[in-house]
This record gives sequence, C-alpha cells and structure tokens, in this order.
Amino acid sequence: MAAGLGAAALLSAAGCSFSIGGSSVGSDDVANEVARQLETEVGRMPDDVTCPENLPAEVGASVRCELTADGQTYGVTVTATEVEGTNVRFDVEVDDEPG
Repeated sequence: MAAGLGAAALLSAAGCSFSIGGSSVGSDDVANEVARQLETEVGRMPDDVTCPENLPAEVGASVRCELTADGQTYGVTVTATEVEGTNVRFDVEVDDEPG
C-alpha cells in the first residue's frame, strides 16, 4: 500500500456528504471517509486513519490527519471544498513521504 499512496496523493471525496448537527464533521466520520476513499483509489484499506479534531463545515477549512499503512505513517490534509446545508464535501491529500 505504501507504494500506492504516492500515486493517490490527491483524492477527491466529492461524493461524500455528512449530516452535521452543528458546525463541523466529526473526526471519526472524516477518518472513516478518508480510509474508504483510499481503499477505492488504491485497492486496499489503510491499517489506520486518525483525525484528532473535527472538520469545520466551512469552505477552505482543513484538518491534519494521520494514516498508517504497512508500518509507515503519512500525514493527510482534509480540506472542505463545498458546504450545502448539512452536506460537506472535501478533498483528501496524502503527503508524498511518510513522516
């Protein structure tokens, strides 16, 4: 999987939408969607994805997450690209090198 992460450096999670009760997408929801998108793009689920904070439901807002695959840890930037009502769409960018 680690070799495939470079090829999937920018993933568009434009099809995902979340029901937000407040003003953000929960960190667990963001982490689960990042893992799902990576599985779709790379063909294998990462070992783990964690996001320490919620993603604010504001266009341009971002959070840093971490994903682990094959013993390597990569940084991930998740950026909100569109907010319509309770739907939040975002892009996922995986760092080129493990950190």
